[in-house]
Formats: sequence, C-alpha cells, structure tokens
Amino acid sequence: MSNSEFPDHEFRQEQEFIDGLYARVDALRGDTEVSVTDALGQGDTPMQARLERDILVAERSGLLAALNAVDGSLCFGRIDLSSGDTHHIGRIGLRADDEERTPVLIDWRADVARPFYLATGHTPMGLRRRRHITSEGRRVTALHDEILDLGDETRTGHEDPTGDAVLLAALNSARTGRMGDIVRTIQADQDRIIRAPHRGVLVVEGGPGTGKTAVALHRAAYLLYEYRELLARRAVLIVGPNPAFLGYIGEVLPSLGETGVLLSTVGELFPGVRATRADTPEAAAVKGRADMADVLAEVVRGRQALPDPVITIEHDREILMLDDGLVRVARERTRAAKLPHNASREYFEGHILNTLTDMVAERIGTDPYDGSNLLDPSDITQIRDELAENPEVWSAVDRLWPLLTPQRLVADFLAEPEDFLPAEDAAAIRRPVTRHWTVADVPLLDEAAELLGEDDRPARERADRERRTQIAYAQGVLDVSYASRTFEFEDKEEDDPESSEVLSAHDIIDAERFAERHEEDDHRSAAERAAADRTWAFGHIIVDEAQELSPMAWRLLMRRSPTRSMTLVGDPAQTSEAGGVGSWEDILAPYVEDRWEHTRLGVNYRTPAEIMDVAAAVVRAEHPGFEPPGSVRSTGVRPWARATDDLPGAVAEAVAELGGPQEGRLAVVAPRELHRALAARLDGVTAGAEPDLTHGVVLLDPRQAKGLEFDSVLVVEPGRYGTSDLYVALTRATQRLGVLHTEPLPKPLADALV
Repeated sequence: MSNSEFPDHEFRQEQEFIDGLYARVDALRGDTEVSVTDALGQGDTPMQARLERDILVAERSGLLAALNAVDGSLCFGRIDLSSGDTHHIGRIGLRADDEERTPVLIDWRADVARPFYLATGHTPMGLRRRRHITSEGRRVTALHDEILDLGDETRTGHEDPTGDAVLLAALNSARTGRMGDIVRTIQADQDRIIRAPHRGVLVVEGGPGTGKTAVALHRAAYLLYEYRELLARRAVLIVGPNPAFLGYIGEVLPSLGETGVLLSTVGELFPGVRATRADTPEAAAVKGRADMADVLAEVVRGRQALPDPVITIEHDREILMLDDGLVRVARERTRAAKLPHNASREYFEGHILNTLTDMVAERIGTDPYDGSNLLDPSDITQIRDELAENPEVWSAVDRLWPLLTPQRLVADFLAEPEDFLPAEDAAAIRRPVTRHWTVADVPLLDEAAELLGEDDRPARERADRERRTQIAYAQGVLDVSYASRTFEFEDKEEDDPESSEVLSAHDIIDAERFAERHEEDDHRSAAERAAADRTWAFGHIIVDEAQELSPMAWRLLMRRSPTRSMTLVGDPAQTSEAGGVGSWEDILAPYVEDRWEHTRLGVNYRTPAEIMDVAAAVVRAEHPGFEPPGSVRSTGVRPWARATDDLPGAVAEAVAELGGPQEGRLAVVAPRELHRALAARLDGVTAGAEPDLTHGVVLLDPRQAKGLEFDSVLVVEPGRYGTSDLYVALTRATQRLGVLHTEPLPKPLADALV
C-alpha cells in the first residue's frame, strides 16, 4: 500500500490536518467579498462602518496576498513538546476564527517555531519529537520523525535515524532554473544568521554551495516579519550581481509570503537608467576607484566658469562687462555656501544680479559734483528687476554656472577625460557621448547627482500653481454648496427660525483644507516608491556577491543606508571583477570603521566532495593556505576532462551524453568569445541573449554563472580563465562536471583531474 493511501494513523492524521488547513484557506479566499459587504452595514454610524470595513479589508487583503504568493506546501513540519502540546510549522501563520484567535499554523519565523531548527538530542529545547512533512500540493507523501527525547519509547514507524533524509533529498533533487526556499531545511548555523538583529552591518562569508544567498533571502523574510512596521515603510533592498541572478532568486521571497522587497543590480539603482553592459576590465577598474569621487568634484568645479576675458551684456543701451575679477568674487561667495552645484545656482544668480545692479546704479545715480549716490532703495530694486528680465543676463549666467544633469556631466566627462585623469586612465574610459550606460557608469551618475543637487525652484513653482488650482476648485465647490443651502433655507427661515442654525460646509471647513482632503494618495508600495527615488533611505540592505562591488558602488549603497543596517554576503576567494574590493576591511572601514560583525558558513551543501576537491586544488596552487567549505555529500562520480579538435561538436556531444533536460539543468560555461560558435550547435540556445535559466541547457560566461547552480556543468577552455573565474565555474554543479578544451589545461586543474 502506498503512502498516498494512508496505511497508518500518522499519515491519516497529517492528511486530515492538511485538508483542514486548505479548506480554511479556500474559505478565506471565498468569503472575502461577503465579509466586506457585511461590514458596510455594521456600526452605529456610517463613519464607524467605513472604519470597520477598512480594517477588515486591510487584514484580509494582507493575508490573502501572502497566501496567493506562497508557492509549495503551506505546512512542512510539526513539533511535539514534552508538555504534550503540538505545533504545526508553515511558511506563513494562520489563526482560527474563534475569540482567542488560536494559532492553527505557526509561521516559521515565530519564536515558538525556532526549536524546529535548533533542537538536538543533546539540547532538545523542550521537544520530544520533530516531524518533517513532505507533500505534493495538498497530498502528504512522506513523514520523517526525529526523536529528541530518548526516554520517550513511543515510535511512529517514520523515524529517520540520521535526521538528514529531508536535507539530502532536497540537495539531490533536480534543479528547476529557479532557486527554491530552504525553509524546510534551515540548519542551526544558518538560523542564527537569519535571526540576527537587523541593526548594524553583518558580514556573512561562505564558499560555494554554503547557502549564503538562501540565508540572506530568508533573513530578509525574517526581518520583514520581526520588524514589519519599520520595514514596511522603508522597504528592504536586495542587490544582486546581474539580472539573470535576480531572476534566479526572484521566487524565493514570494514563496515565503513576502513581496514588498526591491531586487536590483547596481546598474538599476539610478532611476531612469537600466545599465546591463559591461566595461572592459581596465575601464571598470578606473571608474570604480574611490578617487573618482574627487575627480567628479573637480569636473563640477570646472563647469563653474570664469569669463575669458570678459562677457558683455547690453542693457538699456549701455554695455555692462563681467570680467574675471567680478565673477571670481561671485563664484567664491557661492561656493562658500557649500551647497550642491545646481542648488547653489540661485545664490550665484543673486550675486551676478547684485554686481550688475551696482554697475548700473553707479552709472546713472552718481552725483557728478560730490560722487554721492542719488538713488533710493526703490530705484535700486527697480534696476535689479529690469536686469532680471534681460535675456542676455541669463545667457551669461548659463555660461558661467550652467544647470547640469548627472547624465550630461558624466557623458561629457567620459568623452574628454584627459583634463582630469592620467593619460593611461583617460584612454581606458574614453568613449563618444552615448545614451548607453554601463554598470560601472551608474555609481558615477549617482555621485554626480550628489554633487549637482537640484534647483527645486521650478518644482516648487509647479506645486504652488497646482495647489492654487486645487484651492480655487475647492472654493467653487463650497460656493455652490453654500448657494444651494442658502436657497433651500430662505423659504423655511420664517416658519422655522432654528433652521438658520444648521451648519453648512462653509461653516466647518475652508477651501484650503477641503483641497487637502482631495489630494491624490500615492498607492505605490514602499518598494515601488523607493525604485523611483534616488534619495530613498532603505530600512535594510542585503548585498549578494558583495566582494565584487567597487568603492564607488559602495558609496552609492551607503547613501541608501544612512543607518548602516546591512547584511553583506560573499566570498573574497571568488572576487573576479576588476574594480571589486574583495576585502571586508577595505569595504567597511571608510563607513563604519571596525563596528561590524563577521560570521562564516563552512558547510558546502551544493557541491559534491569529488568536484570540490578539484576546485580547491586550483585555488591552493595560488593560495596554499586556502581552506574550502566541507561538502556534506559524495556522489561517487568523478569530474572528467576531454581534449578535442572540434570544440562546438564536442560540447554538443557532451550535452547529449549528460542527458540535457532529461537529467535536470545543464550549464555550458565558456569564454564569451566562444558563445556564438557554441550556440550554433545547441538547440534553443542563443548567444548574447539574457539566459533563460529555466531552459534545459544554458550558455554562460563564468561571471554570469556566479551565484547559480545546475545539475550538470561543462566548463569550456578553462585555460582562458583567471583563478577566481575558474573556481566559480567549477563549483556550479550539484551532480556532474565535465571539462572540454583545445588548449592546454592549467597545470593545477590537469593534476587534480588525473
């Protein structure tokens, strides 16, 4: 008899619970509209009814949004306490509809659920049994029990002697092209990281396959649960290395009931720009250096010009001249305000207008006999106002202190960087003015935006006009209301004097407050608003592959986190970007000095020992003291290498040998210059396109593969990789690894594959 036919009491019991759980969920989904309709009639007043309706809608819609987002079984575990109590553990929490709101399903993030992840036979934490429930949809398929109270002789027949069956089943399952959650198999060391306080900077270091990305995502879900009010307002930002990676992890948080998170690459963190192109390694290194902030500051100062030699302005048939000395004084006084360039333009305009006003006043108002000024203050004001209407004055101001956009400033700088950089660096980054931005350009754009600021006068004027329009409209509505009310009571006043005491809208609200009540609300989520606002301060930021970010990228991110509430995830041994910092100390010292915590994940759940031994040998050849994470499993399948004269043909043949889609997901990791030839021999694979990780076979370069995992991996021409890139490529496989080459293998790799 199969498990699905419930041969014993334990299976029937759990299946009945699951059936009841989903019946409750179905009822909740079906009853929502009825409940809202009923709420409309509740309460003593219409205001009370609306309030109760709003509360109900908010409560139900939030829960339903989580239920609709959850992917996979709602319930995955049970803990039986020594006290006799039993709790079922799930992806989200559900309560009964009784007066006590009794918990039916405990959210995995709740404190009461923590023993499910931490309890051991040595430290049972009040548990006598832990049960893992495996299901497909609503059907229970397996139970695995761990006895934690060894004095309890009760047995169910589903005992797992090692307690690893569920974990190993998850590790050996075929990949789907999307990262799955690990909520059923969180290990004790991972749980401690997930539940760490959200304040301050936490660095989570771990080699390939240690689950650091999954831990970071579950940490985001936990923080959103534990600090819901704060983070719902400020949002959580998760930064990944590339769009393919974000697509790969994109379903994890929704499967845990969390959708209010912004996932982004560095190339997408400047509103209006979505940069995916990569620079040459030399250009990326130059653009990423910390001193580029000083370079851009000089570029901005260079746009605050002086006349060469003078600027002439015709005004009222007179010629006024702005020379170097006069403008220099105005420039220094403006700079002394220490405001961003565009924001300080108003000050510069004022200094120039005052200078020109003094010129005109001196010419027309000086007494020829004693040199005294004959003009009174009103005359001076009139002269200034007339100058402010002269187009030539504003043309001069635009030349001397132009309003600039970050895009214009950076594009002009990259087109002619020679005035600000050494010749070699200038040659590396020089390019014609273009609308296509690279990832390394985005931190430059953000730095430029900080230096430039905004001249908010046009926005203020626009808002003021809109406000006056709204108030005028509101006044019109009130006037119509007052007129109709007056007409209604004119005939009644003699018969009913008290009718004149009835309040009208005019009596209780004025036009300004009435307009405020009808202003449009912003219905976007916090994450949506944050994506459109460069100055947004996030409640928490999680950075994956953090070792790859340049100093300039870190300046951008630190602006988004003024409270320095961050989780940084990465592995310095996998640093491959030319501008990457690599060292945690170098990354954090400029911002938090030594006030940060470091923890390390040392267990490899992804990579079998046979593959990890080969990858570690490659790194040890360059770093003899290197210690890789220890693999928890062995498959008995050794990696292999094959030399060939026909690389595309050999790759196509190897893909067929490894089974392609029938054996899970397969990645061909090859240098970018080989992609076109290889794609021509692989069905459904297109060179240069954004990889579809759900396809059976994908073609990637080593940096695109970072953070991803596949059942099988073919590494092509490893002799063209640096050590870090090769280490990444070799550690993507969960089952099988092959190497194909026409060129000689790197000696450490050749020796390890013997």
